[in-house]
Amino acid sequence: MNEALGVATPVLLEPAGPDWKALVAQYGSPLLVLDCDRVRMQYRKLTQALPGVRLHYAIKALPNETMVATLAEEGAAFDIATSGEIAMLEKLFIDAADTIHTHPIKRDQDIKDALRYGCTTFVADNIDELDKLVPYRHRVAVLIRASFPNPAARVDLSRKFGCAIGELPALLAAADARGLHVKGLSFHVGSQVDGSHRHVRAIEACLPFLRERRPGALARMTVLDIGGGFPANYDGSVEDIDAFCAPIREALQAVPEHVEVIAEPGRYLAAPAMTCLTTVVGRAKRGDRMWYYLDDGVYGSFSGQIFDHTHYPLIPLDAEGEPQASVLAGPTCDSVDVIAEDFPVGEMAIGALIVAPMMGAYTAASASEFNSLPKTRVIALAPPASMDEADNVLRLA
Repeated sequence: MNEALGVATPVLLEPAGPDWKALVAQYGSPLLVLDCDRVRMQYRKLTQALPGVRLHYAIKALPNETMVATLAEEGAAFDIATSGEIAMLEKLFIDAADTIHTHPIKRDQDIKDALRYGCTTFVADNIDELDKLVPYRHRVAVLIRASFPNPAARVDLSRKFGCAIGELPALLAAADARGLHVKGLSFHVGSQVDGSHRHVRAIEACLPFLRERRPGALARMTVLDIGGGFPANYDGSVEDIDAFCAPIREALQAVPEHVEVIAEPGRYLAAPAMTCLTTVVGRAKRGDRMWYYLDDGVYGSFSGQIFDHTHYPLIPLDAEGEPQASVLAGPTCDSVDVIAEDFPVGEMAIGALIVAPMMGAYTAASASEFNSLPKTRVIALAPPASMDEADNVLRLA
């Protein structure tokens, strides 16, 4: 595997789902197919696994209007981090009361945009960010983000953000001295964690601060945000989210009754809900390898291989003969645009279709238009009724 280029031998799965070839025949290739019923299922499973925890969908995972509308219909709240995400929620008439602004580092314009929208809960993790909120202290509430480094996670989100637990008392005192309402604490133990014990340890570390009554505080803390990190399985196995969350549920029993617990799931809700369909548009024998050139690649929907350190299952629908180690490359002129090296596949003709499930999270979100190639079209299966008239959403049988 070439980690620098995000290239690996992906797992092979059996094809399942709709008539993929019929969808490509009707709507073209490449194509991203969003299954809104799967979104609903993922949301309900996580809700059942974390009873009493309000789920705020992390829009950055898949900033798609149909995805957001589907979750809003299910009763989800939302984690926003940019003015662009706010604009999407405004377009969909999402109530600002169902949002929190979780970016620890903000411009003044970001704060103003959120307040204009009606979002009043912000995250901060250092003195400078507290100072930015002081001019708005009569309108805002603050969640202080604590850091829990996790090098075992695929993405250690405490590397870039968060206040060390040892520095938390001083930061809380600084917020109190500035007349800011500290509403609670937040943390994120990382993406694709190695077990829910990471959440448990973070919850336990936050408990003393949630229980204490700080003399200079405007009010007691009433929120604990346990972040995301709920895993999605890319190997074809079915995740047991109830078992994963069982230790978290137990740890949350110790949270004071006056404290509301919220979470920020992204990948778990989005990843299984989208499938990429990509077509062989060229091929060549180079040395002892067949190279197959696809109409989507790492500059497009497979961008998560580079930015998210993820490798997706690949299902060739039209391969013949004995599998041979081959290369799957994307459509751009850049040699880094390689999806898989040593991929075992039978001979594929131009026009052969490859199905890639589990491509909802951090794929379309980070795709570019490098080489002036357009981003892959997204269609939706079973979208919410409110989206029937949207320009980019199709109701399919």
